[in-house]
Amino acid sequence: MTLDIVNAENRKVGSLELKDEVFGGRANTGLIWASVVHANAAARRGTHATKNRALVSGSGRKPWRQKGTGRARVGDIRNPLWRKGGTVFGPQPRSYDYAMPHKTELGALRAAIAQRAQDGALVIVDSLDVPDGKTKSAAELLSRLGANEKTLLLDVTPGDMLTRAVRNLPGVNLVTAGRVRARDVMNTTRVIASQAAIERLQQTLAASAKASASQGSSDVVDQADRRNKLRPALKARGTGRGGGAPRQPKP
Repeated sequence: MTLDIVNAENRKVGSLELKDEVFGGRANTGLIWASVVHANAAARRGTHATKNRALVSGSGRKPWRQKGTGRARVGDIRNPLWRKGGTVFGPQPRSYDYAMPHKTELGALRAAIAQRAQDGALVIVDSLDVPDGKTKSAAELLSRLGANEKTLLLDVTPGDMLTRAVRNLPGVNLVTAGRVRARDVMNTTRVIASQAAIERLQQTLAASAKASASQGSSDVVDQADRRNKLRPALKARGTGRGGGAPRQPKP
């Protein structure tokens, strides 16, 4: 896959070859979904809290004696069965984050960028720079590059002027190449990346793509070996129902 490299005026100044083993083929939407769900879960604040019987206001004195009143026995007015009592097993502050394999994250990022490249939503520029650091200049730059809605800007090391220029633009997200995730890519309609950022990502994701391919081929070989080992045992056991020997014909 070959993509054009444009300058700040959206004029072609070169081309970049994307490796097929990295960004080629069909995008694995399952990996993208898993990565996006993990990112959404990690972003949850988890500050919800309810009061149990130890935290609600009220006296701990026994309202009436245990027997002889005809009423149900009760220990205190903070009982969860009573109105305004404590909550049993209510939500408490916690983190919704969970562990995600690093290979899964890299595979999801690789699939997300490949999907955006196939959709024609990936724009590669020779350099991302706003010399004056003004928001107006950044908006004009993005307009020339065809970014009218949600936009993701990728750079290896964004400059201070670029960071200051785009921080007040709605719908624009500036992320370094080393911290981008599949959720950042899929949550935009256009990805504008510098040439250095794409080369860095291609170099990083190439190793994971090679490892995934080798792992997949080894799994196929292992499955074939297991089938070959089980085949004589299946033949000896027979093909009748329940794994027993085949039925013998009646004399």
